[in-house]
Amino acid sequence: MFKKTIAYTTAAAILLGLTACAENGSQQETAENIVTEAKADAVTGEQLSIVCTIFPEYDWVKQILGDHASGAEITYLLDSGTDLHSYQPTAMDMAKIADCDLFVYVGGESDEWVEDALAEAVNPDMQVINLMDVMGDAAKEEEIKEGMEHDHDRDHEHEEGEVEYDEHIWLSLKNAKTLCTEIADRLSILDSANKDDYKANLDAYTARLDKLDGGFKTLIGGAAQKTLVFGDRFPFRYFADDYGLDYFAAFAGCSAETEASFDTIVFLAEKMDELGCGTIFTIENSDHKIAQTIIDNTKAKNQKIAEMNSLQSVTKDQISSGATYLSLMQANYDTLKGALQ
Repeated sequence: MFKKTIAYTTAAAILLGLTACAENGSQQETAENIVTEAKADAVTGEQLSIVCTIFPEYDWVKQILGDHASGAEITYLLDSGTDLHSYQPTAMDMAKIADCDLFVYVGGESDEWVEDALAEAVNPDMQVINLMDVMGDAAKEEEIKEGMEHDHDRDHEHEEGEVEYDEHIWLSLKNAKTLCTEIADRLSILDSANKDDYKANLDAYTARLDKLDGGFKTLIGGAAQKTLVFGDRFPFRYFADDYGLDYFAAFAGCSAETEASFDTIVFLAEKMDELGCGTIFTIENSDHKIAQTIIDNTKAKNQKIAEMNSLQSVTKDQISSGATYLSLMQANYDTLKGALQ
């Protein structure tokens, strides 16, 4: 069921080498024994090969594997910090997907390349998780709010009446529980010997998700201001809906636009004045130019800029420094706490 290690190849090479120079039965027997031992090593050295497109999937897999993660090969494709919406797989990425045991991807419009990757699959037992499919009817259509810059380039890519769904399902802690359950179920299919461990790890991780979810409910429930203004893209639709937040933003979550019009700037500045907002938000890696321009067009002109992390461009260096799904969502909690209280 698992992808095998290179032990079989090594064993075959040893067998060919020894039998080629064998002069008697004892040497032939020795060669066969080496192959038998190598095959045994290969069985004990079997490892799950798992490929994930985005950071939340990668971290969820590690959390559910627990102690078994050290014996698995887990690939995070976007570990250079590339944004999901602009990522294109390399030939090496496609090769990793082709023979992995478990492939996890978001399944939104940004993942249209996945169809070609799966067409090249060589592992007949591969388990594939499309997160959007797991969410089913809970997936939401992308929302265009009043004052938001319209993405004309994306409009041309869609046929009339075609529905575009918001891909950012991982930013809901409630969704995270559903998606982690699916991951645990698939790992249990691939590695039934350790399914009890995966269930225990899932239960422990779900409790941590519930604790942070409760923290957000308490924080936002007691906040006087429940409308956020983003001088940036807004990928937090699922998160906002979970806690009854309203929002205004320069761009939709999947927008490719980078320049806001004068009308958008003025609209958001007037909203900040109207709502009495002391903070305007951006997402990670923003240069803050749009947010600052909005501030400059308000009456007070002294609002703070705060950053929310959408977990779309987490790098391997951040992971090495200890970043996890929960730590980054906790950082979002801390940001909101500073802005709403």
